[in-house]
Amino acid sequence: MPAAGYNGPAVSVKLQTTPLSVDEALAAVIRPDCGAVALFLGTARNHHDGRKVRRLAYRAYPEMAEKELAKIEEEACRRWPVGQVYIAHRTGDVPIGEASVVIAVSAPHRAEAFEAARFAIETLKKTVPIWKEEFYDTGKAWISGVE
Repeated sequence: MPAAGYNGPAVSVKLQTTPLSVDEALAAVIRPDCGAVALFLGTARNHHDGRKVRRLAYRAYPEMAEKELAKIEEEACRRWPVGQVYIAHRTGDVPIGEASVVIAVSAPHRAEAFEAARFAIETLKKTVPIWKEEFYDTGKAWISGVE
C-alpha cells in the first residue's frame, strides 16, 4: 500500500545521445512519500565472449523505443506501488566505462523499488528496439538484447 500522501506515479523515459546522469535520475525519483530508491546503471564493459571490446554503439527505432519504455513504466506502476520511474538509454557511441542505461525507481519500501527496477531492465532488454554493436580490434558484431 502506498505511503500517505502518495499521488500516483510520474515518469521520465527517454533516449539520448549525450552522457547519462545519475544525479538527474535520482532527482527525478526522490519523493517525501517514498522511503526507497533503487538505481540500476548499465555501463559499457571492455570484453564480451573472450574478445576485447574497444567501444559500443547503440542504435534505436526512437518512436517505438519510447513507446515501449512507456509501457514498461506503466506496467511497473500497475504491479508495484512506485512513486516515480526514470528510464534513460543512450544511443550512438558509448565509450567503455560510460553508462548506456540508467533506471531509477522510488517506492514506499525497498522490496517494491528493487522489484520494479529489475522488472524494468529485464523487460527493456527483451522488448525495446535498441540494438548494440560492439567494436573489436579485429572487427565488429551486433549483439542481441536478449541474454
